[in-house]
Amino acid sequence: MADAELTAVRMTGICKRFGAVAANADVSLRVAGGTVHGIVGENGAGKSTLMSILYGFYQADSGQIEVFGQPATIRNADDAIALGIGMVHQHFMLVETLSALDNVMLGAEPHWLLQRADSQVRVKLEALMQSTGLHIQLDSLVADLPVGDRQRLEILKALYRGAKILILDEPTAVLTPQETTQLFGVLGRLRAQGTTILLITHKLKEVMALCDVVTVMRAGQVVQDVAIAQASIEGLAQAMVGRKVNMGRAADVQATAGEVLLQASHLGVTDNLGVERLKDVNLSLRAGEIVGIAGVSGNGQSELIDVLAGLLVPNTGQLRLLSTEFASPHWLDPSRARALGLAHVPEDRHARALVMAFAAWESAVLGYDDLPDYTHHGWMHHAQMRQATRQMMERFDVRPPDPELLSSKFSGGNQQKLVLSRELGRAPKVLLVGQPTRGVDIGAIEFIYSQLRALRQAGCAVLVVSSELDEILALSDRVLPRRRRAGDCRLHRGGAGPADDRGPDMTLLQGSSGLMMRTPPTTSPVFMSSLYSTVHPAAWALASTKAS
Repeated sequence: MADAELTAVRMTGICKRFGAVAANADVSLRVAGGTVHGIVGENGAGKSTLMSILYGFYQADSGQIEVFGQPATIRNADDAIALGIGMVHQHFMLVETLSALDNVMLGAEPHWLLQRADSQVRVKLEALMQSTGLHIQLDSLVADLPVGDRQRLEILKALYRGAKILILDEPTAVLTPQETTQLFGVLGRLRAQGTTILLITHKLKEVMALCDVVTVMRAGQVVQDVAIAQASIEGLAQAMVGRKVNMGRAADVQATAGEVLLQASHLGVTDNLGVERLKDVNLSLRAGEIVGIAGVSGNGQSELIDVLAGLLVPNTGQLRLLSTEFASPHWLDPSRARALGLAHVPEDRHARALVMAFAAWESAVLGYDDLPDYTHHGWMHHAQMRQATRQMMERFDVRPPDPELLSSKFSGGNQQKLVLSRELGRAPKVLLVGQPTRGVDIGAIEFIYSQLRALRQAGCAVLVVSSELDEILALSDRVLPRRRRAGDCRLHRGGAGPADDRGPDMTLLQGSSGLMMRTPPTTSPVFMSSLYSTVHPAAWALASTKAS
């Protein structure tokens, strides 16, 4: 009886097949009440399927579920909600044209008169926000809310419906370090109030920082179930992949930078609201090196990579790509960029890199469909496109290697590998990559890193934009942090110094959207602390707290 009272969820012998694929094979899971329980594994390991069964999206082929010690039959999401189970999906389920308050009460209106329902829901939500710290503007349209507020809104939706068990799927995938810190504070408060949290994530550092217990899944089965006190990042990574994983920087590989392949000068971008996103930015990319731009999203990184890719015409500036020069307003366009050997992997693969309703072979040729390999006298050769996609899938280990499968049906990691296969497959001279491993499992991350390094060794100039500081340090030969306020410090191999102390290997790019500094990579503690605190103070505060 005592065990039943302490157990929020017990799943026993869960099996689920999709055709010939066993997504879950005799999976058993116990989640203690009032804890944060991590569920990790590679893309396709079965963790999302298992949680979808718990939330009623799928029904298990066999097995039993108990919720708070009672047998449960969960046929749909309504059954799950009635049992006190809520789920926040990686891709938010919100109506952007409605207000935050309307999104919460949509489908759960307490009264048929909307004005009365609005008042009742508002009172309850204000109490919830006060007790949980999930503060948002209830009358704002969802379209106007930042990503962090949208996630808080999703959590509020679940709590409003009475969730005592909260499933979070990749909750920090699109959050800034500051938003992640805030989310961790909220989840800690919810745990203290007795809420049970199931956390699906690929970020093992976050698992170690937040979870009480972690379950590792591989190939549809549970391979490890361990308390965090007995776990390590290296051990979890090895359990996930089934072998030792090397994520760090290869110490024996020294980059030899060659000629400048891309040179941008005095770039300036002002958005429709009159806000300067880039101001007098200068940047050079050399053959055979990886340049990393670190920093919190919203400080001009996205605009910079769009300008360099030809997707955004700057208000001011010049660009030289190989031997071809462009000046605003007569700017590079994406088609010309590809013809000159520039490839681009966008930050948001769903919105800008893939058409989710297309088959994989159609997404795999986007932007390249007019090449002679695929088109002759205006006629597309679909057979050649399919065959080329099969070869790309084999080379980049896209699973399953099925060109006919819809792009939406692949896991996040395999979607990213499909995009990389398209953009890297033709040996570009310059590669721009935004958030290369967002929402990607640790095995796919290792593969993506190896591909970027191989491209660098082949003489490509690579620009990587990422909010993951460890990723920037693992990949980059030069690091360009960006933040809102300039003039704080410089970074170099030994640590930090005054901003005006400029040596020959230091370039400061001053603008309203941030300061850019270049430095040789190092992983010394002084350099790490300088980089973290320069890019975002909240990120360093979180790291320092966990370290102590």
